[in-house]
Parts: sequence; C-alpha cells; structure tokens
Amino acid sequence: MPTQKEIDRRYTNIRAAMTANNIDGLIVGGNQYAGFEGAIRYVSGFEIVHRYVYVLIPLSGEPTLVFPREARWIGDKKAPWVRDQVWAEIPGKWLREKMEEKKWKRVAVYGLDFIMAVRDYRELQHGSFDLVPFDFQFDMARAVKSEEELTGVRDAMDIILDGFDALLSAYRPGKTEAEIMAPAVERFFARGAGPRMMNIVLSGTHGEAEAHFKVPSLRRVAADDLLLYSLEVTGEAGYWVEFSRALIQGKPSARTLAMSDVYPEAMEAARLKMREGALACDVHKAAADVFQRAGFALGHLTGHSIGLTMIEHPAIGANTQIELKENMVVSFHPQVVDQDGQVCLYTQDTYRIGRKQGECLASLPWKFYSGAEASKTA
Repeated sequence: MPTQKEIDRRYTNIRAAMTANNIDGLIVGGNQYAGFEGAIRYVSGFEIVHRYVYVLIPLSGEPTLVFPREARWIGDKKAPWVRDQVWAEIPGKWLREKMEEKKWKRVAVYGLDFIMAVRDYRELQHGSFDLVPFDFQFDMARAVKSEEELTGVRDAMDIILDGFDALLSAYRPGKTEAEIMAPAVERFFARGAGPRMMNIVLSGTHGEAEAHFKVPSLRRVAADDLLLYSLEVTGEAGYWVEFSRALIQGKPSARTLAMSDVYPEAMEAARLKMREGALACDVHKAAADVFQRAGFALGHLTGHSIGLTMIEHPAIGANTQIELKENMVVSFHPQVVDQDGQVCLYTQDTYRIGRKQGECLASLPWKFYSGAEASKTA
C-alpha cells in the first residue's frame, strides 16, 4: 500500500490537471484486460481480479469506488484506501445520477476509448453534462514517478530478470516454445506478478524471426530457430516492466546479423536522448536514424511511458512533441523489419529518464543468448 504522502501526491497532481481543464469530476476506468487494470490501483489501491471497476474523483472531497453488482464478491474490498464503495446494477446509471445530482457540467473520463463498458457509456451519454476524454491528461499527471514508485519498478525489473534466467535454463532445442517459457512464468507468479503478465514471442526458422507476435506454442524449437520472447510483467506493487533478448543456439541468418550489428548503436543513441527537457520524438529519431542508415525500417511503435498501466502516455514516436521529465519511466522496444516486412529483430528495455541521460534498468547487454548464460543474468 502506498504511503499517505504518496496518495496525496497522486490526487494533487490529478486534481491540478482537472482544474487546468475546467473539470468538475473524473471517472477513472480499469478492467481485467492485461495492462488496463492499473489506473484503478493508482487512484484507489484496489486490485482488479475480474471484470471492471470505476473510481469517481470529485474536484474536492472523497472519491468513490463503483463496482458492477455482479462483482461484489470478486477482489478484496478491504484492501483499497478508498472506503466509499457502491455496487451498482449498471454502474453508468449510478454515475450519471450521482453527477446530475451534483449538477456537474464537465466530466472527464480516463478509459473512454478502450476501457469503459458500452452499457455504462449508453447511460452517461444521456447525462446533462459534457463528457471529456482524459486519457492523455491523466497519464501525464502520473508520468513522473516518485522514489516510492521507482522502488516498485526496480523490484519488478529484478523479477523479470529472474524469470529470464529461468527461461535461459530451460532453453534447449527439442523443447516447445511454451516449455521454454513456462519456468519464467512460474518464477514471475511465485514472486508476486499474479495474473499481471503478458509473455509473447517472435520466432522463426533458419536464424530468422517472423515479423508478428504470437503466443508461445507447442511448436518444437530447432537449434537454428530464432526466439525473441517479449517478457512483460509487474511485481507485487503492480508496476509494469518490459524486457527482451534474442535466443538462438545455431547460426543467425545474414539478414538477422545485419540487423543485429546496428542494435547497440541505436539503443545507445536513444538512451542518451532520454533526458530532462528532450522531446519524446527525439528519442525515437535517434534510434530510427541509425536503422535507416543501415537500410532498415521500424515496424513497431518504438516505445511508451509505463507504470501501473502497461501503456501510458506519452508515446515514444516520430510525432510525439512531449517534453520528457526526470523520473519518467519508459519502455523502449524498436522492432526492425526487412524491406519486405516479413523478417524482424526485436529488443525491449525499460528506462528511467535521467537529468542528463537515460538509465537502463536491466544490466544485461544486447546479444544473442544461447542458454549457457543461465544463473549469470539475475
């Protein structure tokens, strides 16, 4: 549970954003979809186990947790610091009536595009108030992490590296993609990640990986198969981190090697731009320019802010004119694809924005791992 000082800091920042946008009240949404549960935990301390939840935050006064009635017995309702809790037949109807009772004119919503249940939106759209999308403003209010939050981030990174070590120990040709992944998942769960994880893979034969993510399957792996497991988990505190390194015991293809030759330079160029006052697009451009000079394009968003929600604003992209601030935390994961868009190489690291340059939270170098490194990585 966060300290009271941390809780007060969060509400102060959120309400400052509400005031700046002339907002009377804010609805924060979260659901069970991996990575979309964290905003609720950020503003209430409640951990979503199943279904969805809202928190109603007035400009002044106490917030309210609003659960769908069918979720009354799902999740520990004693854990959150928000003690005003209701179980509504249709949460949107309860919210609309409450906000009309308060005569609010402008109501902001975090989760309007990707989270809010349709039945609740139907109710809210008939209210006597304006609905204001608030995803960007909410994320920017929580983008700079406190020292207390950074402790949770670093704990999650320790867990993900521990899991990667277990994955390396399990990696052998002849096993399936799923069998290689399984010990890492066991380690994640044992150390407090719970269901908050998304572990997927880019893989392929003859030293190359196909350029689309998939769930680790029962396909048996050969020595020349290239495996790029994308590990995305939280620690007990709920902070997401992301990490990936290449696995192969055989020989990477010539195209893969050509891509790998430029990765260290591109990642370092981006890290040096991860500093107070730089623009998010500067980070993207620093890496993209290196890859472009080598004849490769980027096939995936290069990164994004990350915290209790897996993907937060601001994005690390070509058009993101957002100034970075010290102690923002970002996932940076350029995916390089060949000219036909069929073959790729990928890496993923989590960084803290520094005063003068970025801090990579994982100490493992980018290289092709064979499994022999197990028990040396954690």
